[in-house]
Amino acid sequence: MSLVERAGLWTDERKAAAREVERRIQAGELTVVRLSFADQHGVLRGKTYVSGEIGSVMKSGVGFSATMLMKDTAHRTAFSVWGPGGAFGAKEWEGAADVVMLPDPSTFRVLPWAPHTGWMLCDIVFADGRPVPLGTRHLYRQALSSLAERGYDFIAGLEVEFHLFKLEKTHLALDDAAQPGQPGPPPEVSLLNQGYQYLTEQRYDEMDPILEILRANIADLGLPLRSLEVEFGPSQVEFTFGARAGLEPADAMVLFRSAVKQVAQRNGFHATFMCRPKIPNVMSSGWHLHQSLKDRKSGANAFMDAKEPLSPVGMQWMAGLLEHAPAAAAFSTPTLNGYERYRPFSLAPDRAIWARENRGVMVRVLGGPGDPATHLENRVGEPAANPYLYMASQIVCGLDGVDRKLDPGPSADTPYETKAPMLPSSLADALAALSGDKALRAGLGDFFIDYYVNLKQAEIERFSSGGDDWEQREYFSIF
Repeated sequence: MSLVERAGLWTDERKAAAREVERRIQAGELTVVRLSFADQHGVLRGKTYVSGEIGSVMKSGVGFSATMLMKDTAHRTAFSVWGPGGAFGAKEWEGAADVVMLPDPSTFRVLPWAPHTGWMLCDIVFADGRPVPLGTRHLYRQALSSLAERGYDFIAGLEVEFHLFKLEKTHLALDDAAQPGQPGPPPEVSLLNQGYQYLTEQRYDEMDPILEILRANIADLGLPLRSLEVEFGPSQVEFTFGARAGLEPADAMVLFRSAVKQVAQRNGFHATFMCRPKIPNVMSSGWHLHQSLKDRKSGANAFMDAKEPLSPVGMQWMAGLLEHAPAAAAFSTPTLNGYERYRPFSLAPDRAIWARENRGVMVRVLGGPGDPATHLENRVGEPAANPYLYMASQIVCGLDGVDRKLDPGPSADTPYETKAPMLPSSLADALAALSGDKALRAGLGDFFIDYYVNLKQAEIERFSSGGDDWEQREYFSIF
């Protein structure tokens, strides 16, 4: 029995997708296929295999060191791995042992910027086929299953801001090398526009040459791109994507970020999804997550109501998001840098409130009575967030609101004056809230929550002893 069969993943759909992958490889001019998994930070890692090996790899998988799941954002192993039981007191973690990537053939693509290269996203399992409990795609799939048991599918659309700079100097001299826990110096960059002409065509045209290259590659990947916009700050842009169900929007986000960074680099630019780069006059970037539920029986939007702006289920879901906002911030805003965005009068939230058509609140209700497109826009996230954890946390928190029939309270027409729980002022505050949040512990498991808190705490400890350029070194290139 192959590993994919032991894992219970060798379904008829997966077999058919695998046959199609092999057909495309044989029919094309592909020389290699990149096999990638999203790590704990949402960053793609993996290995590259020659195309002739892919048929067997889709059944047997590819091993890699489990320590890849224990790295902080500076690639330092944040857990002790060499003692008995390894990092977590079990045989499978000892001695930096292997876990296995199992390619998901339904995600196969040819990379348009490297047309000799195929790409597949992978799930992570142990050698006996059990899912690795630290795999964030697995955790999101579990959350989707819990939601399906209640009769709903999760629908999400992406609105992602990021910065795009001209690359001036890469810092690749011999003494610029990085070490675990000590990233190399960030690249030197210059602006593509001066900013602060929000949505002007002039500013967009200044960036059009690289934006068109990005658009073409993203379209060729088959991602549901809807719009490209010049944002408020210098060299800041926003891409939006159509709503999709289940795993697809999270998979799209990790591929989108990786594609943008690779294509930009190949063309002499530097793209960063770091929330607030340490560059004069820049604006913070956010990731607004649009979301709704689809009733699995009727296919209807469960947030739509014939008479009210939002259905009772939608109100309860929103109440759950607000109730657990401080704890869930550890997933929507997982870097120290991201908390610099929670400022009053800044088109970003600073407290857990909601309203209709108000961009100062955390959750905005869009749509109206009888509108089948009615949904919520959670404006809390940063673009560096791991999409599987961000979306899984939305499901866990929203379901808790539905199960307990929570009330979100009245809408907030003055978002920066309304009395309401404040969002965390730091990653440390968010981790403290997460540690004590019973719903997120029940939804994601004590094992993962404790692991995640310890992992991010290691990041905070290094920051405490770092210099003024710590955040730029840590986040500017990896995200």
